Amino acid sequence: MSRSVVLFAAVALILPTAARGSAQQPPPIPNATGVVAFEGSVDKTYTDAGTLLVKASDGVRHLFHVTKKTAVHGAEAGFDGLAPGSRVVVHYTVDQGAKTAIEVDRVGGDGLREMEGVVRRVDRRSKQLSLELADGSRETLQLSERAAQYLGKDVERTGGSGRVIVYYIEEDGFKVAHYFKIVREG
Repeated sequence: MSRSVVLFAAVALILPTAARGSAQQPPPIPNATGVVAFEGSVDKTYTDAGTLLVKASDGVRHLFHVTKKTAVHGAEAGFDGLAPGSRVVVHYTVDQGAKTAIEVDRVGGDGLREMEGVVRRVDRRSKQLSLELADGSRETLQLSERAAQYLGKDVERTGGSGRVIVYYIEEDGFKVAHYFKIVREG
């Protein structure tokens, strides 16, 4: 048995136990559906096994299954372009305890950029988000399909008083938002 297979098997057995003790994320709710976003840094990619090991800020590692349908943004080489240490946001679903990555966004470098501001308007129909930046200027971003679908009500409720960080990428001359994080609620 090869060393990488043994390492992968050990990781697969240890991670579910370690993750249960983590305060990073609540346990999955039975019969709940939807996509969850997780921020961390790439610890290791297992191309042959189709898995990605991501380390949270608290040091806990999370294993994600990657499929042919998994979209990778901000890494030109796709899944293979996710080098150890790369900062990522993984959008995933949970089925019977297994986490499957739907989308992986590499943040920083030539990947997704960050913009901080106050939400002034969310228009789901035209898939736009308007922010007021610290200098008083306004910026309107397009929403990716996933962002428009899963943009949380908590982000909309910050309008006028809360700050968010928007992770975006330039596509066809437009700033397209992929992910949001509340920095401070009003």
